[in-house]
Amino acid sequence: MNTTHITQGEFATASAEDAMITTILGSCVSACLWDPVAGVGGMNHILVPHDNKKPADYAGSRVNAMELLINAIIKQGGVKSRLQAKLFGGGKMISRFSDVGLKNGEFVFSFLQAEGISCLSQSLGGEQARRIQFWPHSGRARQKMLGRVEFPEVAEPLPKIKVSNDIEIF
Repeated sequence: MNTTHITQGEFATASAEDAMITTILGSCVSACLWDPVAGVGGMNHILVPHDNKKPADYAGSRVNAMELLINAIIKQGGVKSRLQAKLFGGGKMISRFSDVGLKNGEFVFSFLQAEGISCLSQSLGGEQARRIQFWPHSGRARQKMLGRVEFPEVAEPLPKIKVSNDIEIF
């Protein structure tokens, strides 16, 4: 098995029958695209950074991620009009913060519609991370939901710590 692991902001393409691309997603989204006739495809890992950039900058980075993947597939013999997609990710990983995952999922889905690329299936949203495996030659995809980490509230008072003025510097 020829396995390629991608992380945030990356993408990979392949056409070999034994090639698999894998990633782990939280609020990020991966588009798995392939041309079933040419037997070539790829996966990206779309990340919107949490900083002070303008919303237009976020959209630009997401458009770039999709176009890079599509162009790489075309360079390997794929035809844009035959591309098919499966979408994954977009989870709401921290409930008290904005839902970046939802925005990522909405963007990719609307991008595919605007480009005329059929989305055959999707697993977007929720509150769990996912491990995605994608075989670009056939378009087969597999998802494993990863356990959600719970942080229980501490009902017991914290132990008292003895305060000392002795400090050892090393």
